[in-house]
Amino acid sequence: MKIFIDGNYYSETEAKVSVFDHGLLYGDGIFEGIRAYNGRVFKLKEHIDRLFCSAKAILLTIPMTHAEVMQATIEACRENGIRDGYIRLVVTRGVGTLGLNPIKCLKPSVIIIADTIQLYPPEFYQRGLDIITVPTTRNLHSALNPAIKSLNYLNNILAKIEANNAGCEEAIMLNSEGFVAECTGDNLFLVKGDQLLTPPLSAGALYGITRATVIDLARETGMEVSEPNLTRYDVFNADECFLTGTGAEIIPVVKVDGRVIGTGKPGDVTRKLESRYRDLTNCSGESIYN
Repeated sequence: MKIFIDGNYYSETEAKVSVFDHGLLYGDGIFEGIRAYNGRVFKLKEHIDRLFCSAKAILLTIPMTHAEVMQATIEACRENGIRDGYIRLVVTRGVGTLGLNPIKCLKPSVIIIADTIQLYPPEFYQRGLDIITVPTTRNLHSALNPAIKSLNYLNNILAKIEANNAGCEEAIMLNSEGFVAECTGDNLFLVKGDQLLTPPLSAGALYGITRATVIDLARETGMEVSEPNLTRYDVFNADECFLTGTGAEIIPVVKVDGRVIGTGKPGDVTRKLESRYRDLTNCSGESIYN
């Protein structure tokens, strides 16, 4: 594996960052997870757009242009022979001191890892997930805006630990008002009648690239899509439930907090959206091998 760090490629054993990097010391940085399918990087522009928005939100200057980051991502895939894979793009504040002050970090660092990923075992896509709601609530917008895809993912990790302790792969996180925000690493969707429902971004949901894609695909089929505040009651009484994310893609949920969702099996709407999403990923994206 060849890993891109600040313009150069290093082997997996030689790829290193300083112990004084504020990304390591304080989680001071941002990242994106991106997928490649069939020799194309899917939704690359949208991911880099979000990366730059996260950078602006934390006053981090990425030492490359938007176009340069896109090109470097494609080249990292090419260097590693990726046709179907996963790209982790990281920008840290860079090397500083042991103190908190980010002004001491003079040069941000850009890291691109092009590899593969399997977030959930294949059988979970066939039978669906059994998930729970966890006590850890979503970060407040006034504390650390969930829209920022930062390296400080402790909020999500604590919720993931609670899910693991309960024997579950995923978990629903509520916001401070008790409304559904998202899961630890995925956005959440409900099907109710002929409507597709998903929590609003204001509830603490990430600006998910897959989320936006699924909304577009659903509307193309004529489904009505809305983003109301949702409670656990709404989840329990949905006809179908599924999660979306770059790593997860679209994965059904069949039980939440011991309540069976719908028929207890992945629903027709979920399966149709899975199929349409798969078709789109196979023919869309920035070409790796021209």
